[in-house]
Amino acid sequence: MNPDLDRLHPYPFEILAKLNAGVIPPEHLKPISLSIGEPKHPPPPFALENLGQQLQRLANYPTTKGLPELRQSIASWLEKRFGLSGGVDPESQVLPVNGTREALFAFAQAALDRNTNPLVVYQNPFYQIYEGATLLAGGEPYLLNCTPDNGYLPDFDNVPEAIWSRCQLLYVCSPGNPSGAVIPMATYQKLLKLADTFDFIIASDECYSEIYQDENAPPVGLLEACAASGRHDYRRCVVFHSLSKRSNVPGMRSGFVAGDADLLARFLKYRTYHGCAMSVPFQLASTTLWSDETHVKANRDAYREKFRAVSEILGDVLPVTIPEASFYLWPQTPIDDETFARELLRTQNVAVLPGRYLGRSTADGNPGAYHCRMALVATVDECVEAAHRIRQFVESIKS
Repeated sequence: MNPDLDRLHPYPFEILAKLNAGVIPPEHLKPISLSIGEPKHPPPPFALENLGQQLQRLANYPTTKGLPELRQSIASWLEKRFGLSGGVDPESQVLPVNGTREALFAFAQAALDRNTNPLVVYQNPFYQIYEGATLLAGGEPYLLNCTPDNGYLPDFDNVPEAIWSRCQLLYVCSPGNPSGAVIPMATYQKLLKLADTFDFIIASDECYSEIYQDENAPPVGLLEACAASGRHDYRRCVVFHSLSKRSNVPGMRSGFVAGDADLLARFLKYRTYHGCAMSVPFQLASTTLWSDETHVKANRDAYREKFRAVSEILGDVLPVTIPEASFYLWPQTPIDDETFARELLRTQNVAVLPGRYLGRSTADGNPGAYHCRMALVATVDECVEAAHRIRQFVESIKS
């Protein structure tokens, strides 16, 4: 077996299960889970109807490259959403994938030259797929701690040139998981110059980009920064988007990679052998979803309502800040995060994720420690109920 498998860490929810083993929550309180970022809003009915009408297409093998109409709908969405005046070629700059998780992992396997001792740079805390992808591709992680002091954004300015010289792949996540912090245009453009100087690829995970607070200020994307710099070939850049959060269809495992045509041609070659084509009915349903914004706006409105309600309940007992984007709260905890999560479950039957499980220890400590991630994915009523219980728990700690 591949010896690098032994380098993989347990997934956060495996560790959480061990932490909570033996915990007996109060029976009279309904369980409420804020630990897993799985959207609970209903999928758009028109997409389900379309999916049902296309089930006969299960008789067809899907192509790895995807249907032309799906790639066109994605290209059109990208152009409109991010103002890409140079356009997106659906033939060479778009590749449908089975969700961002699968593609983020697979991309590193195709991108890294393991014979050159490559570095992969990404934020800390992070989505654990970046780490697993790096290790199994023969790379070495280099972590950028995201703390309250830097607004939970990576401090790219203090990365030594020696690190950039070895970097082959930079994962960025904006809006960030778990913080919801958004990388500004100027930072993206600085990264583009670094990528040119040191010859590395930027892989931007933007799967939370459509859940944001200000309807008039959507998060900037990497391709948008490219276009603003006159970089219409999106050289050295790829972005990853998903319907899971945007359209509440995580079970469809539908997303895409877009950007540099040369990189995508090589990635397509890898994927042809990988055997990961999206089923035709899902491709056709995805085409309708990328072509509609009404349900996405309604989705944002629902999250805004939950953020407002929860922050009003918790604001004066727990330092919660409504993020620019994403559906997470990332508060600092008044006691260590593992004890906080375990005791909250034991006393209030509310599950949250200890922040340390999303980070790794460095010379400056684990930046996820003394934080917890709360995913506001349940119904408004459940989120409000959870907030009241969390408030009661925090007050009991402080009393």
